[in-house]
Amino acid sequence: MLAYQLAVESDLITAHMVEVIEFPQLATKYEVMGVPRTVIDETIHVEGAYPEPMFMQEFAKVLQ
Repeated sequence: MLAYQLAVESDLITAHMVEVIEFPQLATKYEVMGVPRTVIDETIHVEGAYPEPMFMQEFAKVLQ
């Protein structure tokens, strides 16, 4: 949900949710082993439900 909140606040951020059962090629591409799996800028992958502060730390890595 935080990714969507960020996308609402900024035109520079987009967020998409995909059902991996319907798009197995994306599950393979992003190596989905559990859900939720958040991919940030194709470089950072966050598995599971991260607390907001930890998610923001990961998100901040792409800004550096």
